Amino acid sequence: MNRKTLVLPAVVGLLAPVLAACGGSDDGGDAIVVGTTDQFIATKDNPAPLDPAIGYEAGVWNVLRQTVQTLTHIPRGGGEPVPEAAESCTFTDTANESYRCTLRDGLTFADGTPVSPEDVKYSLQRVIDIKDESGPVGLLDNIDTMETKGANEIVFHLKTSDATFPYKLATPTTGIVQKDKYPAKSAREGFQVDGSGPYTMKPEVEGDRIVKVVFTKNPNYKGDLKIRNEKVELDLYPDSAAMGKALDEKKIDMMTRTMSPAQAQKMLEKPEEGVKLTEMPGFAIRYLAFDTEDPAVENKAVRQAMAQVIDRGAIASTVYGSTAEPLYSMIPSGITSHTNSFYNKYGEPDVEAAAELLDKAGISTPVKFTLHYTTDYYGPATKAEFEALAKQLNDTRLFEVDIEGTPWDKFRPAQKKGEYTVYGMGWFPDFPDPDTYIAPFLDENNFLNSPYKSLEAQKELIPQSRREADRSAASPAFEKLQDIIAVDVPLLPVWQGKQYVASLDGLNGVEWAVTSSADLQLWELTRGES
Repeated sequence: MNRKTLVLPAVVGLLAPVLAACGGSDDGGDAIVVGTTDQFIATKDNPAPLDPAIGYEAGVWNVLRQTVQTLTHIPRGGGEPVPEAAESCTFTDTANESYRCTLRDGLTFADGTPVSPEDVKYSLQRVIDIKDESGPVGLLDNIDTMETKGANEIVFHLKTSDATFPYKLATPTTGIVQKDKYPAKSAREGFQVDGSGPYTMKPEVEGDRIVKVVFTKNPNYKGDLKIRNEKVELDLYPDSAAMGKALDEKKIDMMTRTMSPAQAQKMLEKPEEGVKLTEMPGFAIRYLAFDTEDPAVENKAVRQAMAQVIDRGAIASTVYGSTAEPLYSMIPSGITSHTNSFYNKYGEPDVEAAAELLDKAGISTPVKFTLHYTTDYYGPATKAEFEALAKQLNDTRLFEVDIEGTPWDKFRPAQKKGEYTVYGMGWFPDFPDPDTYIAPFLDENNFLNSPYKSLEAQKELIPQSRREADRSAASPAFEKLQDIIAVDVPLLPVWQGKQYVASLDGLNGVEWAVTSSADLQLWELTRGES
């Protein structure tokens, strides 16, 4: 590649962008083409990967965001949710237990069918009824009843106070779907997605997987979003190298999830003509998780000893360079209520302290287990990361660890069935609030299907945090929750990463099209002069 890279610092999502917004809209010519390494595969275990009741992965949500409409959404530049399919939404009580939304007049699905409050109720109820074990149903666990009133109003009655509920209504899990296209008690199999969102979609399928999705502006869309183009094509690539080659050959206008650290580092160090590299803070994290009932790690002293010796800084710098930084809490730096709970408890890596922990607990060494990782979901550097983790552990002689990589379509089903003792995962936030880094892991129906349970977290601290409409006032509860994780170590945070998006000159709106939460907002992209 012999182009010059212009590094454009942009901060999106929770923070105000540095770059000015690009005006105008696309001229309706050729589709804007965006590359991704996300894979959408229909399997026996998951024949409905794009159903809002099933999909709980960043890539899936990024398809759903373009096609299904939610009552609220996070506004451009971040902040508290604002109405989207709704004309207005508000809590009707001071306890944050009753939330009312009024739909926009004339709201229809893409095929012209009217959208009613009953459709909203149906859409959320089917998520609750299907209750997929690895799906997003936990986001709706606090709904007690839903009440429709007249032609435009729906009221959500919650079991307990929840100031984060407007954020949850902004997630694709609550996308409004049609009764005749989405069964009430089962998932919609295949890859087609229909809704009332900004685009219609047409997937191109080869065998059991999508290779391309074409998003076309929905002429019947009525909502809060401004759609700045007529058509966007999402092309799927097997890895970041193939996606980079496509950008080099100008087959795509932009490469997003997931550029490799080496690609980003190269563009930072040797700018190349004709390409913009947009850097933004990232609130995605990587962590290790444990089957806390497995004999190898059921004693928390083993997990604590791992936390005591893992050198996060070395992992971040040697494997990911300037694209990652060490993480000492499940709530990342930059999110309200973040504390360095693991560093506060364990300090710098210390083999002697780890040996003492194991000795006091009567644990024979070396402790033997396999570190599992997915080979094709979090980027090409994952293998190197796990090789480095295994070497750090093995060099202590307190552990005897090997590693095993598995493709995501087999890795995730095996993980949720409890087949792995220790495994690596990543997390992209559901919404910009510390709750999304805690509740999915510690609350009931946890995302990992983990046997770990903290009654203090579930019965006291999580409910306490959700009562606070001023989210900064919830910090004491979140600080205690982070400390619980650091002591019990059901999860071990490793690093958080920056985000980089490469695009050809002439493509505008890139700084708005990917948020710090890794949300893809294709409607922001335009071609032409700023």
